[in-house]
Amino acid sequence: RARFVGKNGACNVAHKNIREQGRFLQDVFTTLVDLKWPHTLLIFTMSFLCSWLLFGMVWWLIAFAHGDLDHSTRLQRDPGEAVAGAPASFVPCVTSIHSFTSAFLFSIEVQVTIGFGGRMVTEECPAAILVLIVQNIVGLVINAIMLGCIFMKTSQAHRRAETLIFSKHAVIALREGKLCFMLRVGDLRKSMIISATIRMQVVKKTASPEGEVVPLNQIDIQMENPVGGNSIFLVSPLIIYHVIDKNSPLYDISPLNLHHHEDLEIIVILEGVVETTGITTQARTSYLADEILWGQRFVPIVAEEDGRYSVDYSKFGNTVKVPTPSCTARQLEEDKSIM
Repeated sequence: RARFVGKNGACNVAHKNIREQGRFLQDVFTTLVDLKWPHTLLIFTMSFLCSWLLFGMVWWLIAFAHGDLDHSTRLQRDPGEAVAGAPASFVPCVTSIHSFTSAFLFSIEVQVTIGFGGRMVTEECPAAILVLIVQNIVGLVINAIMLGCIFMKTSQAHRRAETLIFSKHAVIALREGKLCFMLRVGDLRKSMIISATIRMQVVKKTASPEGEVVPLNQIDIQMENPVGGNSIFLVSPLIIYHVIDKNSPLYDISPLNLHHHEDLEIIVILEGVVETTGITTQARTSYLADEILWGQRFVPIVAEEDGRYSVDYSKFGNTVKVPTPSCTARQLEEDKSIM
């Protein structure tokens, strides 16, 4: 059976035949952030290059319309005449523009504010001053959008989720006389996840009495943890467990038929706020039937050493066998009621 959510938290869902592609353009910034890095860098480069070329063409047209190119060519060919004759009194819109190449260089200097002193706008042409203002504004907008996009891609919430880890396997064993589904979660960083909450869902194929087939029916199940409720204080690895009672989708599962539930997938979702950035992050994982170990328990990994608590992550996913009834939670509850 294909996973609905991978072990790394990636959702195994492909979106096809989307006809309303224009909706993505209505949120351009999110679309840019969601793009892959090669596409983002290509758009980043082309946005600057196209704006430089566009305004380079505008500066060349202004120089051409004002006659700057003719006079600059004449000054270059006959510098002596420039000193003695009329061309010396000619004031161009932009100095030192002789061709489209120099206009392109001036466009770059204006937009990235790295003027070298050879080319400058004069007060001769009001249109040139207006173009100078427009290009500066356009350059600031492009810088804000593209640099903001790069910043968001490098500080996305899922990057923090890479250091939130789950045990490779889940276990089912007795806890306080009841069968419990258990897993271990931990945080590798010292900076904490604030207001961390955890929830769990069972995803399986179901059919309604009316004959409607739901291929991916998501059923919330109640989680328990050492501090009560769904909120957890994830300063050290915790064992999160779900009591398999009459309201649980696992109520009629036994070790004999566990691996026959090929459509069973248990998804665990951890959410919280990153302490250092204030960004909400989410970490996900899932467990298929063959990743659930019956009759085992996680080994302790927290010990007190030299007045502080030490966590041994090399044993994070280690389990040991413990005595566990080979029956369903329903049968175990019925046996207790008879006794």
